[in-house]
Amino acid sequence: MAAPVDSRLLKLVAEITESRVEEVPVLLLKLKDFLKHVPPGSQELKELKAGLYHYDLIQYCVLVLKQDFSRVRGSWGTAADLADILSNCCVGLDPKEDPDEFYNKLLPSALLHMLILGRRIQARFVRSIKDEERGQLFCSFKMVTDSLCWLFTGHLQLANTVLQQEHFLQLLMTDDVETGTVVMSVLQSILRADRVILNQVPDNVLHPILDELVYKLSASTNPVVGSAATRSLLQMIESRPDVGRIMGIRYKGLRSLLSKQWTGKGFGRELAHLLDRLQSGSYQREEMQRLHNAACTIQAMWRGFQIRKRVRRLPKAVATLQRSFRAKRQKEMIQFKKQKEVEDLRQQLQLHRLRAMRAFREKQLTMLELVHAGQMDKYLQEIQENAALEIQSCWKGYKERKAFHQQKLILKKYKAAVTIQRAVLRFLKKRRKLCDSLSPWKKTRSLNDEQRLHLQQKIDAHIQLHPAQQRAPEQSQELHVQAQETLGQYLLRWKLEHGAEQRREALLAQINTDIGMLMGAPSLSEGTEKDLEIFSSRSVPVALKAKQSHTTMLKRSRWPWWKKLSDEFIEETDAVMNDSLDMDQGIMFVAGAKTAKVTDSSGCPLP
Repeated sequence: MAAPVDSRLLKLVAEITESRVEEVPVLLLKLKDFLKHVPPGSQELKELKAGLYHYDLIQYCVLVLKQDFSRVRGSWGTAADLADILSNCCVGLDPKEDPDEFYNKLLPSALLHMLILGRRIQARFVRSIKDEERGQLFCSFKMVTDSLCWLFTGHLQLANTVLQQEHFLQLLMTDDVETGTVVMSVLQSILRADRVILNQVPDNVLHPILDELVYKLSASTNPVVGSAATRSLLQMIESRPDVGRIMGIRYKGLRSLLSKQWTGKGFGRELAHLLDRLQSGSYQREEMQRLHNAACTIQAMWRGFQIRKRVRRLPKAVATLQRSFRAKRQKEMIQFKKQKEVEDLRQQLQLHRLRAMRAFREKQLTMLELVHAGQMDKYLQEIQENAALEIQSCWKGYKERKAFHQQKLILKKYKAAVTIQRAVLRFLKKRRKLCDSLSPWKKTRSLNDEQRLHLQQKIDAHIQLHPAQQRAPEQSQELHVQAQETLGQYLLRWKLEHGAEQRREALLAQINTDIGMLMGAPSLSEGTEKDLEIFSSRSVPVALKAKQSHTTMLKRSRWPWWKKLSDEFIEETDAVMNDSLDMDQGIMFVAGAKTAKVTDSSGCPLP
């Protein structure tokens, strides 16, 4: 189905290209048949509109609306039909190519030309005398306004553009009843399409529209005009509530005029609603006026109090003003003297430079008189070389001084970083030492590869120095018995150590449990006696050691930060920790019984 449509469009484009300017509007009316034979809302209609935009037929319709249709076949009815075709083509069209040109240029241009076309038809309708001609012009005007409404209904961003156009205001400012009513219906359609549009309209656009509507209500006696103007004002007030306040301020006596002139004219419901809105706006205005007068009275009282207070302080203020003026004048004089000194110094330097330049030139002239003409080039070359050497030495000195300054800053930053790192490492070392001293578990150090190699070498050296001797069977038997006894002692000791290891693991599990309980313990304000019994120990040595460790940690936490970073307090810290904990002697107390067991580092009980 798309191929025939394309062929018809191409044929129409060819006819428009080859025809005269007066025949183009009539040829463009064929687009109406194209649009009628396509189902509305279908994909085929979208493709047809895209084809019309692609072949610039829509743009051509916009351009054709500019011309005078009084000499075109069909006259202004043809123009109205073209406006209808243009609005139908633009609504629902979303071009893929050049969308900015369509939305920002084509649509506003089409809207403007429709308004201009409406003004032309309206002017001819007002001047027309024949009834038949007036009927045709009114139908054409109604079709143009309907096309305009359809266009901004499909593209809501154009509604604001319609209100801000001067041509729309000119259409509204007419004494003709029929066209004025139609334009007011367009205004109502705009307000129905976008209810918040008046919030985007500036006051310099809103006020002329209100002036014209109020003028129609006050100057006209036709119920049709009054009803249309009343409905327009109501919709404007509903769209923007402060319009009622603006009307109450700008048009005093409007409410009484409306109630006297338009009561009983057939639209009493809308009129009553408008009068209620104006009444509420008048009451609000009176309340605002009362509050304004009260605020003015308060401000007058406050300003009088401030002035009287300032008059009482005037002698002191005058003295302060004179003091500040003298200080400012003295400061300006000092600044002027400094500027004068700087200017004198600049002039002296300039004079000194001039004298030095003059002396240098005189010296050059003297040397030129003394130097032979054949050695002049050599002399000038030596002078240039000496000048270049002096400039290079100054530049290199400046560059080296700058590099030395930068290196000095880098060295300073490096030393600061080293100092901070040393303090941090010392602090971390002290923290590790503190944690190791507080930990009840002493880890056995494992031998590295070098230590193992050294120990193996010592064993090999001992075997070489003390080789094995041949023994008798009795000695071998005795040695076997000793080995068995040693093995039995080792197994017994291993069993004891294994039991001690199990006890250590149990102690570690208990410590982890206690830590978990401490981490989940309630705060002091929420603690109860039951919580106190849970965290109390039955072992007196453990309680004493816990109290002593806690006191030591509190004392250490109250030290200043500089005392923790310096080296001179390390020995004192170690002494405090050695006094508070005796883990280095391999002694610890195991809680959980009424009498405490004292064990060594391997877990064996001590006598």
